[in-house]
Amino acid sequence: MDTVSKKTRSQIMAKVHSRNNTSTERRLRSSLVGAGISGFRLNVEELPGKPDFAFFTQKVAIFVDGCFWHGCPSCYRRPHTSRKYWDEKVSRNIDRDKKTTRDLKNMGWLTIRIWEHSLTSLPKVRKKVQIALQF
Repeated sequence: MDTVSKKTRSQIMAKVHSRNNTSTERRLRSSLVGAGISGFRLNVEELPGKPDFAFFTQKVAIFVDGCFWHGCPSCYRRPHTSRKYWDEKVSRNIDRDKKTTRDLKNMGWLTIRIWEHSLTSLPKVRKKVQIALQF
């Protein structure tokens, strides 16, 4: 059972933005810049899925996927209310992510998907990005 009213929950969810989140994209960007990794563009609209980070020279696209919104197998907690709505919403997001990855691959891009919970270990995430950029 939700601990807040429907109106309050709606206000909370409306504040969740798809880009430039402090807990995800901004945190990774700060880490990459701090490690001297540059040459990326943010939220590139001309590429499928609008990658959070795009390295055009190396053709590497990076998405930071929120555990709730993208159905993380480790972290996703299915809501107790409006289950049909949320099941369909998350399923559509997962399908869209797969299509985006496939479309980018067909364009010759490597796609890296980073789960929000992985950002607790930024050195590992940075290493993964560095390896991808050196191929």
